[in-house]
Amino acid sequence: MRIVVSGAAGFIGSHFCDRLLAEGHTVVGLDNFLTGAARNLMHLADEPRFRLIQQDITEPFSIAGAVDAVVNMASPASPKDYHEHPIETLMVGSAGTGRMLDLAREKRARFLLTSTSECYGDPEVHPQVESYWGHVNPVGPRSCYDESKRFAEALTMAYHRKHGVATHIARIFNTYGPRMKLNDGRVVPAFLGEALAGAPITVFGDGSQTRSFCYVTDLVDGLYRLMLCDERYPVNLGNPHEMTILEFAEQIRRLTDSQSPTEFRPLPEDDPKQRRPDIGKARAILDWEPRVTLEDGLRLTVEYFRREAA
Repeated sequence: MRIVVSGAAGFIGSHFCDRLLAEGHTVVGLDNFLTGAARNLMHLADEPRFRLIQQDITEPFSIAGAVDAVVNMASPASPKDYHEHPIETLMVGSAGTGRMLDLAREKRARFLLTSTSECYGDPEVHPQVESYWGHVNPVGPRSCYDESKRFAEALTMAYHRKHGVATHIARIFNTYGPRMKLNDGRVVPAFLGEALAGAPITVFGDGSQTRSFCYVTDLVDGLYRLMLCDERYPVNLGNPHEMTILEFAEQIRRLTDSQSPTEFRPLPEDDPKQRRPDIGKARAILDWEPRVTLEDGLRLTVEYFRREAA
């Protein structure tokens, strides 16, 4: 297939391009490099089946020739990035998603939206299942990201219902691995960066809040399977193994041989207290579940961050 991927230079986007090429497809990558990094794709510079176009998808653009699938991954995704770029985040989720859907409609291509577990907000249902509508503050500090993705999901379903676009929606839970930015503010790079530097590990709140972490190759495998299936409604993709932030900090210390102390800070507004996906739907529809253990995935990530720090 010939597949157009927006956000191709991002953490997950670049790994997804690698998977598509490994499966024998041709990829046209789009990115305006607001938060993505060209070096994430440097290894594809001589790949004849890959083309990278610098493009802001909120602006008009066109792709010549046939397209079989359109994958919309463009968006700031870390708190640091979307707090710094709140308007761009809202616009790429709305206008940008609309332009990618228009491309899919024009080319009669299937469409995959990468959405987020943040659609559930600070959930009152645990674990989070796709039928749960969420508990989201529409005017809080995280709303630029949460509502951009909720709108993108609604727009995607509208194109499916009105225009018959073959759509797919992935709700991605915490994902980690090589190519994450050291300073993006998310818990994995934050803890690893602090531990490797011997600095205090910053824990917000009392550390009892929970997260579940999925290694990037597992997540990409789920995305690939979802893109090829017939499911139109959202599907959770993440690792259901849940742990507290304090437990995660201790694992980071152990894997990095760090003596970093824990430093507690106030919990940010609207920070979710629990985060764990129910992946029953993904298991049933995609025959998918994570296979990389947290320890194995973190070891690979630590190796990458050591090289980056050097």
